[in-house]
Amino acid sequence: MLEQLSWKVGGQQGEGVESTGETFAVALNRQGYYVYSFRHFSSRIKGGHSNDKVRVSVKRYRASADYTDVLLAFDQESIDVNAGEVRPGGIVIADAKFNPTAPDHVRLFAVPLTQIAEECGAAIMKNMVSLGASAAVLGLPVDIFAEVVEERFRRKGQRVVEQNMEAIRRGYAFMKEAGGADPAFALKPADGTRRLLMMGNDAIALGALAAGARVMSAYPITPASDIMEYLIRKMPQVGGVVVQTEDEIAAITMAIGANYGGARAFTATSGPGLSLMMEAIGLSGMTETPVVIVDTQRGGPSTGLPTKQEQSDLLAALFGNHGEIPKIVLNPATTEDCFTVMADAFNYAEQYQCPVIVMTDLALSLSKQTTDPLSLDSIRIDRGLLATPEQLAQTPPGKDFKRYEMTETGISPRVFPGAKGGIHHVTGVEHMETGRPNENSPNRKVMMEKRMRKLKGVELPNSVIRSGDEAPELAIVGIGSNIGPIEETMERLRAEGHRVSHVHVKALLPFPRQALLAALAGARKVLVVENNATAQLRHLMSFFDANPEGEVHSLLKYNGQPFLPSEIYDACKELI
Repeated sequence: MLEQLSWKVGGQQGEGVESTGETFAVALNRQGYYVYSFRHFSSRIKGGHSNDKVRVSVKRYRASADYTDVLLAFDQESIDVNAGEVRPGGIVIADAKFNPTAPDHVRLFAVPLTQIAEECGAAIMKNMVSLGASAAVLGLPVDIFAEVVEERFRRKGQRVVEQNMEAIRRGYAFMKEAGGADPAFALKPADGTRRLLMMGNDAIALGALAAGARVMSAYPITPASDIMEYLIRKMPQVGGVVVQTEDEIAAITMAIGANYGGARAFTATSGPGLSLMMEAIGLSGMTETPVVIVDTQRGGPSTGLPTKQEQSDLLAALFGNHGEIPKIVLNPATTEDCFTVMADAFNYAEQYQCPVIVMTDLALSLSKQTTDPLSLDSIRIDRGLLATPEQLAQTPPGKDFKRYEMTETGISPRVFPGAKGGIHHVTGVEHMETGRPNENSPNRKVMMEKRMRKLKGVELPNSVIRSGDEAPELAIVGIGSNIGPIEETMERLRAEGHRVSHVHVKALLPFPRQALLAALAGARKVLVVENNATAQLRHLMSFFDANPEGEVHSLLKYNGQPFLPSEIYDACKELI
């Protein structure tokens, strides 16, 4: 019996591909399997090839499989595009309606998906028929879909629920009779443990709520929009508000204003929106007002690849704004990280009174994957240095509070509007301790040095994580969602007897130079894996004087697709 299986459904966008993949993933996750689901789709509402690849296993994987075992095709294009990755002897289940053809290395089953669906009540239910056929192949009972179908269709009435379940049963029966129930494709039973199934965007949203965020202002943009859409439903339940603004500039300035007013507020965007926000990020730095920005990276430049994977905003996030300000850039790698990193982001923003950018990538943001329980016990809230009533009482009558008071750390006490004795001026122009504009050279020098002291010499905890062997033949350095295929590569290489390590960077600013050099110490060779064309992470290692002693190589992928484990494995084997 198989311990893991790769299943893919393909068809035209708007044809039910997404709902088919989601129903399959949710049902298998609830049986106790680990699930990783990656969806390929176009930046259009309807039409164009779309597919959803779901990896089901009895142990955790955080990446798509190198191959496909079972391909479910709603049209011939889905076979033409995807059959090449179906392993020899794999199965293609296709709608008989379009007279499908497939390469010789696969087993083709032409199933009358549309006909059976129409007999059950509507052609649209062909996706349910296909799920039944898939269950037969995998040796799964059809009732694993009952709970999910009930939840999806109960609002349409019990008759619709029963019609959909009948479509699943009919697909199952047809596939059994056609000889598609091959024991070679049967999945090993799961442990039955119920775990979460969520995207990184879901975890970001939940993490923001747990961290005390009560305002989100944002403009819709793929692949960040799910964060806003989720919080539109949930934020009012905790007394918060989500505002869809007219553009990204309004979104970030509104978030800055809400933070100044005392709320925890944030915005979420992708590369094009981050570009528009740069001036306001500078305003946050100059006025020392906390703000959190989530950047869900996608393919660029310009509109680029709105629905595809890339990690090419690194340099923009670190250096994009004009002038110089203290700034923090965090890089979660897993859905669990996405939850906890939001608390860190808000805490850092308020502790250091500066902008914090949380960078995810499309694969992490949109891939649905089995996730460990999210613990509120891991969330700590720190509002930073706030002015005490005693400090405010020391403000002379008729004078302004020294909001930007000179301190050894560069961090001055904050005050929320309305506090007696806390009145001060706020401006994006260079200013004095009270906030009043002052552009003379001596003042500029001391105020610039004050702000830059905040992060001087700081390396955030857990900026770098390491696993694997000491003094390895090869150390693999990664960032973001590449943690999954790198972990799998490590497993394969170590099983072959190679000494390897994995170093993952989870914060880019302040750059964790000491932690990174320590993690790479003793490595003969280093391979930096990233989804961009210009080796941005590798260049940052050089820029911040964090090059290890061993040879440094790059593995780059920028075709819009995430890394497969085999691609990293093959590159490692060449170096070893």
